Amino acid sequence: MKLEKILDQLNSIEKNRFLVIIEKISGECQNSKEIEKILSDTNKNSIKEADSINIARVFNLIEREFSEQVKEEFKSTTLQLDIVTDIIIRDGNCIMSGEWFYKLYENELKKIEARQKVFQNDIKSDKSDIDETRKRDYNIYKECLNTAYSNDKRANQSEQITSDEQSILVKLSEELGLSQEEIKLINYGIVKPEKLDMNHLIANLKEIGVLFYSKTNNQVFIADEVVMILRRIRGKEVADKFLRRVLKQLSDAQINLVARKHNIDWKQPNEIKIKAIINEGISFSGILLNDIYKEGTSLSEKKKFINQLMEKGLNISPPLGGGKIEEKIQNLVKHFEEIEKDEKVGIAIDGYEKLLLELSENCSKLNDVIKSEFELQDECVLRSDYLLDRNIKPTDILDIVGERDLEKFCKAKSIKTRGDLVFNILDAYKDAEDIELENYVSIASREITALKENGIKLKDSELGIKFEELTKTIFKKLGFKVDEELRKKLNTKKDKLDIVLNLGNNEIIIIECKSVKEKEYTKFSSVSRQIKAYIRLAEKKGFRVINSLLVAPEFSGDFVNECETSEMNIRLIKASDLIDILKAFNETELEQLPPGLWGKNVLINKDMILTALNR
Repeated sequence: MKLEKILDQLNSIEKNRFLVIIEKISGECQNSKEIEKILSDTNKNSIKEADSINIARVFNLIEREFSEQVKEEFKSTTLQLDIVTDIIIRDGNCIMSGEWFYKLYENELKKIEARQKVFQNDIKSDKSDIDETRKRDYNIYKECLNTAYSNDKRANQSEQITSDEQSILVKLSEELGLSQEEIKLINYGIVKPEKLDMNHLIANLKEIGVLFYSKTNNQVFIADEVVMILRRIRGKEVADKFLRRVLKQLSDAQINLVARKHNIDWKQPNEIKIKAIINEGISFSGILLNDIYKEGTSLSEKKKFINQLMEKGLNISPPLGGGKIEEKIQNLVKHFEEIEKDEKVGIAIDGYEKLLLELSENCSKLNDVIKSEFELQDECVLRSDYLLDRNIKPTDILDIVGERDLEKFCKAKSIKTRGDLVFNILDAYKDAEDIELENYVSIASREITALKENGIKLKDSELGIKFEELTKTIFKKLGFKVDEELRKKLNTKKDKLDIVLNLGNNEIIIIECKSVKEKEYTKFSSVSRQIKAYIRLAEKKGFRVINSLLVAPEFSGDFVNECETSEMNIRLIKASDLIDILKAFNETELEQLPPGLWGKNVLINKDMILTALNR
């Protein structure tokens, strides 16, 4: 769940500690001027007074400093941040009850204790399956860790690992190719984790701003933005769901190579090995750079495989750039990060609901599979809103359904089975209008490539008309009467209005739509001539134009200034702001967006409208 949405569900006491942390960082960070501007634009003196939207905007500006602050806390072994972080960065674990969180924590401690005994025995035993070279790697790391931890004791100080020592250990673990789970097992072989009580555990994490806790609902919340930060701190480059997506594209032999290297039983079924690889916290880059190749594989062969994986296996189009193999993998990581940040669902919400229902009818154990895979607490989890709050999208659900079950489902629903089954299923449950609205900004900016990636096939020549159609749809959904008959009556061969909103009593709003490839719309003289001509047409027919709106992807500063100094009654709204206003409006019970909310500025202030709608 996004930070903004979580903040809306909490009272002032429950979010106070987080706001104190954010306010302190904001005054000292490199983006402090931008933060001051956000607060001054909304007439707020402090972050504590700001609304959820602007708090989230401020947090985005201090992510780096927040991350550094949390990193410092990892030095304390008493907080057990590595254990609890590995729980909360797993897919689906961002919302849960306090008891469920504590149960996952207890399970993790039991798992560490059980595995730790086996792990230590395997390292010492001559009969274990662990390669001698790997045992050497474990012992090197163990001895270095032991030295770093014991140094302070020898100097009569409390035992701890300094930041310098920690950075060396991190580099050492990377060079040795150790997974997070292997590091954890070695760490807690030296320093035994003591079980904390639930209140202490939650209080520790709340104190450093990592989670929110609602006593009213007994709910733990971890914002999606914080999850991504914690994942980076733990060296986990991509979410588990994306690692699973990649692992499913690998051959059995490649999976076995990864398993053997990281002390995973390679004789198990592939599905179990993939789950174990994910749970081990093995480096995503490490897998694609080294772990999946036989000894002697050339660099050119590795590059060729990565290209095929991205273009054919993962269907990424256009191909991701990168001259070196490391660059290609980093671009793949960034690609997955963008998907995770993107709030687009891929299909309509109703389509997601229908997919879950019909999929469960054909796969009787689907509910239990999803519960187990994402460690979900509730009995019935097959609800689109429930899953989306936990950032689990339709593709993520289909990724955990077996290939045979997907084929069976496709045949039952007359969905084509040739090609990518997941893509075919998603395509069958799309609602064209909803998907186009999700991609409204890309259509406004004429981003053909981005549209193709989201399954929208439009020619460049069709984008202008499509942008107008979708803008009409948005204003209809905002409760306005889009009057096509009146628009046709006002039009001439020379002057053709894009959209007319009929407010009654011979009052109208004229809307002009400009989709442009350029970053900003700049053509003031041409658009001002157009709108003046439209206003004259309307006035000749006895209509009063109370407003004229121009919708475009973005406006240059000079363009805004010219509009402000002109005598023309024109208002500007960015496409991204318009779609955000529609989303907020849909959460209200209003039948129409009050025209007065547009405000008086030439450039319409989205934040003021969203604040008013959220009251």
